[in-house]
Amino acid sequence: MTVFRTSIPQAPQEEPTLRLLEADGTRHPHEELDAAIADVTAEQMRGFYRDMVMIRAADLEATNLQRQGQLGLWASALGQEGAQIGAGHACRPHDYLVPTYREHGIAWARGIEPWRLLEMFRGVSHLGWDPKALKTHPYMIVLGSQVPQGVGYAMGIKRDGLVDTGDPDKDTAVLTLFGDGASSEGEVSEGFTWAASFQTPTVFFTQNNQWAISVPTSVQTRVPLAQRSRGWGIPSARVDGNDVLGVLAATRIAMDAARSGGGPRFIEAVTYRMAAHTTSDDATRYRPSEEEESWRQKDPIKRLGAHLDSLDEIDDDFVKSCEAEGHDLAMELHHHIHALPDPDPREMFEYVYAEPHPLIEEERAQFEAFQAQFEEDE
Repeated sequence: MTVFRTSIPQAPQEEPTLRLLEADGTRHPHEELDAAIADVTAEQMRGFYRDMVMIRAADLEATNLQRQGQLGLWASALGQEGAQIGAGHACRPHDYLVPTYREHGIAWARGIEPWRLLEMFRGVSHLGWDPKALKTHPYMIVLGSQVPQGVGYAMGIKRDGLVDTGDPDKDTAVLTLFGDGASSEGEVSEGFTWAASFQTPTVFFTQNNQWAISVPTSVQTRVPLAQRSRGWGIPSARVDGNDVLGVLAATRIAMDAARSGGGPRFIEAVTYRMAAHTTSDDATRYRPSEEEESWRQKDPIKRLGAHLDSLDEIDDDFVKSCEAEGHDLAMELHHHIHALPDPDPREMFEYVYAEPHPLIEEERAQFEAFQAQFEEDE
């Protein structure tokens, strides 16, 4: 059985879920997935473990900071670290990633410091980071809007001749991420249409965390999300999103296919949003505690840790060192956010167009003149 399937069932039916690691860390063989990560060493797996611990520590501290009034809002990725770290590390440095507002693990895997995320959610940064340098688009807040953006970027890559060259340093693909809730947005369907029609080097990566705020996936769709894209002729696969190795393998296969001219791919990573939708949400009003507990047993960090332990590749000292690093990172974020100066409001004019634009310059001058009036009054 191939990893990515194109057949469309005549009636709604269950979709097989690809998995290399069970919840208890047991490793299953899978010919195609194994081949995709044959080069992954124990040291790299320990790195994935550390990555997930670090981003979880940053995530929890960000939630605390929001409760203390230091952030306007925070969208936690608690429980989704395996899907994000796996997908992020499947990309090459020159691939382009288009995330939504919950992809903190993706940001970490791309070398984006967590304090940059906090500055964005605090409202002191208009962009967060340089998307050209890090090949990662700033967070897209509007649901589904990142999908046509990612497809458009992929069309540009294809027109620039950066697909199917045979040179791994040139061949490029775009990883576009969105949630199960966003999959119901019209822009996602429009993105699928363009990607399929023009065979763009796009990999659509959906984290099905089971809840679109308070709407369960079972209400949103009658068929598994992985089967939706096949109506556009886009091959798709469903993978256990709490299995970082399975996600890494499936995403590598998809990105390789896109880079080599095989057109778009779709991945449904089945995971769970352990926290509320955002810090303005109360998940206890619509979600049973029994469900949360059942998913807590499938935790991606514990799962990889159990696998490494079975290989004698992890010990208490390593676990404690990761936890200590996470604690230090949380403290750094705490001190950083309290020391932030007020932003320069003129920065809002810096990243509107790639090249200087007379209208933007005119608006900047008007804004500076308006601000100067208040300085004169002082």
